[in-house]
Amino acid sequence: MQPQSTFAHGGDVVAAALAAHGVRFVFTLCGGHISPILTASKARGLRVIDVRDEATAVFAADAVARLTGVPGVAVVTAGPGLTNTITALKNAQLAQSPVILLGGAAPTALQGRGALQDIDQLSLTAPHVKLCTKVRRLRDLAPAVEEAFAVAREGVPGPVFIECPVDLLYDEASTRRWYAEGAGKGTAVADRLRRFYLDRHVARLFADSAVTAPLTVRPVLSPRVSNGSIRRAVAAISRAERPLLVVGSQALARATEVPQIAAAVASLGIPVYLSGMARGLLGRDHALHLRHQRRQALREADCVVLAGVSCDFRLDYGRNVRRSATLIAANRSAKEARMNRRPEVAAIGDVGLFLQLLVNSLGQAVHRWSSWIELLRVRDLERESAIEEQGRLESEWVNPIAFLRMLDRLAGDNSVMVADGGDFVATASYIVHARGPLSWLDPGVFGTLGVGAGFALGAALCHPERETWILYGDGACGYSLIEFDTFVRHTIPVIAVVGNDGGWTQITREQVKLLHDDVATVLGRSAYHMAAAGLGAEGILLTKTAEVPMALTRARELAHTGKPVLVNVWLDKTDFREGSISM
Repeated sequence: MQPQSTFAHGGDVVAAALAAHGVRFVFTLCGGHISPILTASKARGLRVIDVRDEATAVFAADAVARLTGVPGVAVVTAGPGLTNTITALKNAQLAQSPVILLGGAAPTALQGRGALQDIDQLSLTAPHVKLCTKVRRLRDLAPAVEEAFAVAREGVPGPVFIECPVDLLYDEASTRRWYAEGAGKGTAVADRLRRFYLDRHVARLFADSAVTAPLTVRPVLSPRVSNGSIRRAVAAISRAERPLLVVGSQALARATEVPQIAAAVASLGIPVYLSGMARGLLGRDHALHLRHQRRQALREADCVVLAGVSCDFRLDYGRNVRRSATLIAANRSAKEARMNRRPEVAAIGDVGLFLQLLVNSLGQAVHRWSSWIELLRVRDLERESAIEEQGRLESEWVNPIAFLRMLDRLAGDNSVMVADGGDFVATASYIVHARGPLSWLDPGVFGTLGVGAGFALGAALCHPERETWILYGDGACGYSLIEFDTFVRHTIPVIAVVGNDGGWTQITREQVKLLHDDVATVLGRSAYHMAAAGLGAEGILLTKTAEVPMALTRARELAHTGKPVLVNVWLDKTDFREGSISM
């Protein structure tokens, strides 16, 4: 609880509530409906980052939430400002990311009367958030923010939307003056009734605003897995001869507990595949961490622990896990734990806490899994050798395998990698090693393109001491290339590499094979580096494999001086991911 203070206006109430919840950044694209929130946020020491597309603002807030555990905040104007966020909002929902979206709205007395940018915003957002609420009185602004932060983090995390009408955000005197001007000075009965109605309406808006409750932060407890589930999981793992652990993003919902969660995973001694935000959880080259042949390993395992992972298309709807295996599903969501495949043990609660309790319960149990781990490690090394051979192939332009292997060697040990693309980025996921916990950001299950600039913006602000890389496909690059203007204006020294093979290759490959036509899948070898330079960043063109080390070294040097950089890499086509189409 914080002591009560005097607020200049409704926007100041919102800003003070955000500050009380530990918010450091507010992402936005300006609009008259929300100006009081932005100016008050700046005045209270929050850093306001204005972007060029509202979706970028939500993606940036999403990244902050994932990396810090504190809900990220985006503030957008009414109508089209809000509609532009829907894809990013849905992505946050499916990725279980606690984002707070504040949206402006038409004046309360004019809603439904044809006011500027007035639409039914709650019906629009409701399917994509945990909670959507419209604030109707000034005194309710701070409690609405408090509730939003609690709801976003509790249970299965997710986004929340708060609609803040413009007449609640400005000071009372200005709002009364605007309504008085709108009411006019006519003497007819209708004119007098209009003034009477609007006077009462404004009085209700600001009623009891002087006795607003103190700003509070509602505590949120992590849901705990039942002791019975822990006992059953321990028994199943102790019996197993070929156990396998798959850890997903949800395991890191408590970002501040990541070191303890990583220690627990390492202590279990179970071979593990890491996905999503869990990439890098064990560091770069941990002996238990496997990277290849996951499908085969799942089919051979006799006990599979899914930690924050559901049996969706990524696990072939559960068919990758053989029927005779014991399936343990740890998840905050009971629905996701049982999706497509009913587990023998459903451990419903916080996944990171489940892993820590599992270690405590297993104690000093003797593990019999060394031969199983060695088999999986040998397969991994064989696949790595095959990838290395592919990287040696001569090519007209840049060999994508060789490029990604060099990037993996040359990027800083503290780098954060942001993945935004199809074929090029999926290839990178096999080759580029996440440096450590919370160092790999991808959209998640929604497979959204366009996350790159927003995710990189959030990552670079949270960790300015680390290198931030965007791995762009040339198709995905088109969604957020304009945000290099944002990087320049706010001195965000990201390094973007565009895998430019002149097409939507992930789609092209299967479309041509099955339908014998490349329609709508062909792009040009566009000069993305020149576009970035035109926006004030540095641009580098890379066309030969031999030039890769020099180009990447130069990009890092420029970024270390505070300049954002885009490296446009002309890639050769590759069949590395032949047959990888997902349904």
